[in-house]
Amino acid sequence: MAPILDNPPAVETVIVRAPRLPPSPADAAFSIIQLPTEALQATPRLDDALELIPGFSLFRRVSSLGANPTTQGVSLRSIAGSAASRALLTLDGVPQNDPFGGWVIFTSLPPETIGSVNVVLGAGSGPYGAGALTGVVSLETPPPRAGDWLVDGQVGALEWERASGVGTVAIGDTLATFAAAAESSNGWDPIRDGRGPADTSLTLRDWTGSARFQRDFGRAVGALRVSAYEEERSAGTLYAGSRDRGAQISLTAEADPSPELWGWRGQLWALASGLSNTSASVSTNQQTATLADNQFATPALGLGANAAARRVWSNATLELGADARADGGEDRETFNNVRGVLTKLRRAGGETFDGGFYAEGTERVGRLLFAADGRLDDWQTFNGHDIESPSNAPSKGVETQYGARGGVIPSGRAGVRYDLDGFEWLRSAVYAGFRPPTLNELFRSFRVGNNVTKANPYLVPERLYGAEGGVGGARGVFDWSLTVFYNRLDNPVTNVTLRDGPYSDPVVGFVPAGGALLQRENVGAVNAYGVEGRVELKINARLSLQTAFDWTHARVDGGTVAADLDGLRPAETPAVVVTGFATWAPLQRVKIIGGLRHEGQRFVDDLNHLPLGAETVVDARAEYAVSSRVTLFIAADNLFNAAVQQNETVNGLYSYGPPRIVSAGIRLAGGP
Repeated sequence: MAPILDNPPAVETVIVRAPRLPPSPADAAFSIIQLPTEALQATPRLDDALELIPGFSLFRRVSSLGANPTTQGVSLRSIAGSAASRALLTLDGVPQNDPFGGWVIFTSLPPETIGSVNVVLGAGSGPYGAGALTGVVSLETPPPRAGDWLVDGQVGALEWERASGVGTVAIGDTLATFAAAAESSNGWDPIRDGRGPADTSLTLRDWTGSARFQRDFGRAVGALRVSAYEEERSAGTLYAGSRDRGAQISLTAEADPSPELWGWRGQLWALASGLSNTSASVSTNQQTATLADNQFATPALGLGANAAARRVWSNATLELGADARADGGEDRETFNNVRGVLTKLRRAGGETFDGGFYAEGTERVGRLLFAADGRLDDWQTFNGHDIESPSNAPSKGVETQYGARGGVIPSGRAGVRYDLDGFEWLRSAVYAGFRPPTLNELFRSFRVGNNVTKANPYLVPERLYGAEGGVGGARGVFDWSLTVFYNRLDNPVTNVTLRDGPYSDPVVGFVPAGGALLQRENVGAVNAYGVEGRVELKINARLSLQTAFDWTHARVDGGTVAADLDGLRPAETPAVVVTGFATWAPLQRVKIIGGLRHEGQRFVDDLNHLPLGAETVVDARAEYAVSSRVTLFIAADNLFNAAVQQNETVNGLYSYGPPRIVSAGIRLAGGP
């Protein structure tokens, strides 16, 4: 936001607190990083801002500007990447992971609507539950204030255009916040060397909108939020692209705790999504492409509820809670191209459920803070099915039914923090978490280029066990922390290579030359240890600097399922990530913002045959405040035009991320 340079007339304002319980005292015992507010304001993409957290990554090395929805899985701490997300992402406590595949549609979450971001590193457990395997990205909307509004417009290279707006009005005793954003881009050419007629640009068209209504009810606060989104992309190859749409509704009520009264929170939510996706096989010389698969519909619905009650005493707290989530969906697609016709029809899907109870307590004794929580969850998968038929005779299908499976899983965490002298601190923690497989992993086979991956309806939940210790402090302008950790991920769901093409598989059809046949499997384990650190300098009101790093040594133990993976690095998992962020206001009306991310080598595949080189990307932005309400800005993403390798095929061709993108825009903002 631009600095206030004028003195507009004073008017009466009403500020309402958000309907969520106050931060738990337990947070101080665990590794939690808050994203700088300036980082959210300086980018139109939430995932780009989150990359300032060194352990954060999407499954592929590409942002939501060019990533297929199915690759936008969120992971933390560089233990092992996953398209299904090994971390939970929530907005005001509501999970945003897709009910069918677990990925996150970042274009549905404009940064203008986010007030703060807290990232929990390490298994979330406790109040977070299933899915918080490697941590939690917790987004919170800002408390509404009647009369606040913001409009942002931006244009740039790649014929990129974006507009967004958010505003709050008072309707009687209710504060209503409306937000919308839309963008379009004609994209870039991901294949540079060896490009052929089969290659196209990565284009994007998307929009999202939301409305949020909040009101006080005596001691309690209630909020209703509804939202919808749609995005359409090309995938860089003829005949390949995706379209995703969805809607969400949530209802939240909360009352703060006090020494005399229990605080409480209750929440209901529903998320519907529908993905369509086409893929193509490409000749080895990139001259021709053939439609290989048409996933024409994937209707999915997720329903959830959670509740918690918290009591606060002078030196202790106790929170009791429960949550449940049910997901159902089906993949509908045609495949097996014979002389230009997709001859087979598949309908595959099912339902999953997870529900659990937890208790979390804290106690402070002098300089010591003790925190612990425990959970007990029941997970189930049922109504699994796969119906295959000729595409021209759907009624003549052969149906395979998969039996119901499930179990009870305990998890929890415990931590202790010792404040040395009011400035420095020591802490340690142990934790255990789990993630059930998604409907996509259980039932949907898929194709990426010439590679085909088979589903596995017999997958079991992943389990993570970890321990860590940290030290840090804050004195004057200097804030720092350093953490060492060890994690063991049991039964990780991994795409295991079975054989190279050409090969005709009875389940997924023909795998062409230059491609490979893979299947999802629970391999033995991933063992990872590492160190992460952060330093922040707030030199004065005009200059602040922040840098952070994550180094992780992660190796696969393939067990009896994939012994040839022993000692290899998990696919799509870098060993080293370093980030930097700086803001500088050399003049009253001028602000310069810079960001940096360096990532070491990673491998595209499980066998570590397809490496991606290290990459360093620098972004910059300059703002000029014309007045208290008008700010002009110019930005350069990938300022030095680094060639960032995103993928490598067995043909030896690399796809690359976007080149330098220079854009300019205007931001209008106002309020009481």
